Amino acid sequence: MQTKRAMNWFLLLLPSFPSQSNSLSSSHSKSAYQVKKKKKLTVVWWKFPAENGWRGRIGKAAFLEKWVQKMTPLTAAETSFSITFDWDHSAMGVPGAFIIRNHHHSQFYLKTLTLDDVPGHGRVHFICNSWVYPAHRYKYDRIFFSNKTYLPCQTPEPLRQYRQQELANLRGNGKGELKEWDRVYDYAYYNDLGNPDKGDAYARPVLGGSMEYPYPRRGRTGRKPTKKGQENCINLDIYVPRDERFGHVKFSDFLAYALKSIAQVLLPEISSLFDKTINEFDSFEDVFDLYNGGIKLPGKATVSKVRNRVPWELLKELVRNDGERFLKFPIPEVIKEDKSAWRTDEEFAREMLAGVNPVIISRLREFPPASQLDPKKYGNQHSTIKKEDIEINMNGFTVDQAMESNRLFILDHHDALMVYLRKINSTNTKMYATRTILFLQDDGTLKPLAIELSLLHPQGDHRGAVSRVFTPAEDGTVEGTIWQLAKAYVAVNDSGYHQLISHWLNTHAVIEPFIIATNRQLSVLHPIHKLLQPHFRDTMNINALARQILINAGGMLEITVFPARYSMEMSAVLYKNWVFTEQSLPADLIKRGIAVPDETKPHGLKLLIEDYPYAVDGLEIWSAIETWVQEYCDFYYPTDESIQKDEELQSWWLELRNEGHGDKRDEPWWPEMQTRDDLKQTCTIIIWVASALHAAVNFGQYPYAGFLPNRPTISRRFMPEPGTPEYSELEQDPELGYLKTITAQLQTLLGVSLIEILSRHSTDEIYLGQRESDEWTCDDEPLAAFKRFGERLKGIEKRITEMNENPKLKNRVGPVKVPYTLLFPNTSDYSREGGLTGKGVPNSISI
Repeated sequence: MQTKRAMNWFLLLLPSFPSQSNSLSSSHSKSAYQVKKKKKLTVVWWKFPAENGWRGRIGKAAFLEKWVQKMTPLTAAETSFSITFDWDHSAMGVPGAFIIRNHHHSQFYLKTLTLDDVPGHGRVHFICNSWVYPAHRYKYDRIFFSNKTYLPCQTPEPLRQYRQQELANLRGNGKGELKEWDRVYDYAYYNDLGNPDKGDAYARPVLGGSMEYPYPRRGRTGRKPTKKGQENCINLDIYVPRDERFGHVKFSDFLAYALKSIAQVLLPEISSLFDKTINEFDSFEDVFDLYNGGIKLPGKATVSKVRNRVPWELLKELVRNDGERFLKFPIPEVIKEDKSAWRTDEEFAREMLAGVNPVIISRLREFPPASQLDPKKYGNQHSTIKKEDIEINMNGFTVDQAMESNRLFILDHHDALMVYLRKINSTNTKMYATRTILFLQDDGTLKPLAIELSLLHPQGDHRGAVSRVFTPAEDGTVEGTIWQLAKAYVAVNDSGYHQLISHWLNTHAVIEPFIIATNRQLSVLHPIHKLLQPHFRDTMNINALARQILINAGGMLEITVFPARYSMEMSAVLYKNWVFTEQSLPADLIKRGIAVPDETKPHGLKLLIEDYPYAVDGLEIWSAIETWVQEYCDFYYPTDESIQKDEELQSWWLELRNEGHGDKRDEPWWPEMQTRDDLKQTCTIIIWVASALHAAVNFGQYPYAGFLPNRPTISRRFMPEPGTPEYSELEQDPELGYLKTITAQLQTLLGVSLIEILSRHSTDEIYLGQRESDEWTCDDEPLAAFKRFGERLKGIEKRITEMNENPKLKNRVGPVKVPYTLLFPNTSDYSREGGLTGKGVPNSISI
């Protein structure tokens, strides 16, 4: 093992405080850094140098003493070292950056470096949080800047070129295959979802770069194309910039739960061998067994099949460590208190306001509901629901009266799904495009009035829709079972739209270009980089994993969600409707007609459904984020002119529009980035989408959809017609008829396994209002503003708890008795327990 010169350090001395540094004399200063180590390392320090022009001053070599006495722990841990070195403060000034060269054969993770007791200045802190690879992997020196914040025009001259060069390093040259140690952020189309070399079944269109399939850009990897020209991933080791990869704790958590879920889904064929029907649940009790006792292990002959797929000892360990039997899942919240409350109309409607997809419901503005589809192409797609269909259940109101008093609402998936319905139904899926009309009652709850199920005309799309209307019926009758099936078709629509659009597209996919542009165009010294960086943690890594195992051809999403092979293609078509400014929560609520502007109300809005948990809690968090962003930006940007003259900020916004969301570059709704209001609006939307919006549509998946009859993702046959064998089966055994229509056993086990992973908080999660380091900047006012932001979030937590305990607010708990906590910020220092907590707003899209 080397004992010297394994790692070289330089300090670039920044004369940023000349009035102080001129009075300083030579002295000793102690410095410490923390490093998460994978292997033993030897560290060498360098002293400080002679004049180096405008590029700062670089010192002579020094090295870390007594390295071998510091034993590397077997598990990931932090290790601190103290080093003493000399420099002449009067000549050198205050250090503003340092260069490091790693001459060891292995990479290491550098967390922080701290200079204590710098004469005339005090503490100088460097937040690094970066993997440093051996020096031969780079064509440049690794440089780290202190936690001082500078606009480009304010950057001290000795640091200016280093700042610019570091951004150039991160942009790369756009060529070649990127390797593990590369730090390049660049753009690419979604051309890696299919593998046409394996045949037509694995061919998928390229998303992005076309009018037909526009899409946000992903991170470039530069992998070699397949024979047919698309990029193909053959293993899980896909390139993302090294510092964007999961940390040790996050990776361990993700891997452990993923393996556990793999174990849970390996045996569906085995269980079917011992069942009277293949790949079917025979009753709801069969489904409940997934949570009560699990499915018993099969005989030895079948067990041998499992050994061939996954090491059996690993599976046994997983079972033993969990204390669970195979195919036994945690009990979802939706059936924990009451196994049948999910079937009620009240709960069906409540989940549109407080469930896993509370972002679609809108106010009905015309009756009957109209379609926006092109009648030349799709014929008459307007609703066939009539007034007499719904007025019987409207508590004495007429349709006109209810419209006038803002009491009619709609969950409308008709137009979004109708254009793909013929393709979707060419697969094993058999589904409808749905409209659901609801009535707002005096107690604040919603009552379903009618469900319309629509198909394209069998003789051609241009002939319009063929629709059937269903209304509520008493449970326990054949009509009641038909009504439950109608609600199931709605849930299938909503589940697929949620997973593909509300969740994947509108959070994961749209944020990735912001991450790339921020790292390419905004220096780590830039205030907006410091503001946004926590909200990008782990996102590129989880998106890369998704492209390999979830949204790829034949991946988990195609297997478990109704659009199947057309899933991502459909999301690209719906991306055409994405508008950046409408991702603002107030703008979204106004667009959906759920709120109207009212300056006399909190947040300047009046909610037309007052007990709308997602909107009520969301507006509180939106307002807190908005205030924090305003206070922060005002500190660094005193005028609109300072926005216009910030060349990094302008380059960032130009690239984001023209490259990151390049298929929407010409849209008129993009902020111009000429005023402070433009910047504040933009940053607030980015933080909202990456934190609260994602939390609202992600972490409720297992609590509500872990019991798949409540949120089925596939329908396998159409509504049974009287006189058919399916209708007779429904009459004789309603539960079996219902279960044979919705998601099958195999897809249920896969789907539940998937959302169990996606709904878990990592034990190293960092929540809104928290930072990984308290010294992320040395500027006092932003630190004070951030502290006030945290206090506001704590106040929101208290109000959410009080509202959930208020029996008058029926939508906050509902018949299933599941309190709405998906937007509970979770600011406590003791909130790192992780798991299926059903609450907490992480800073970023980290799962």
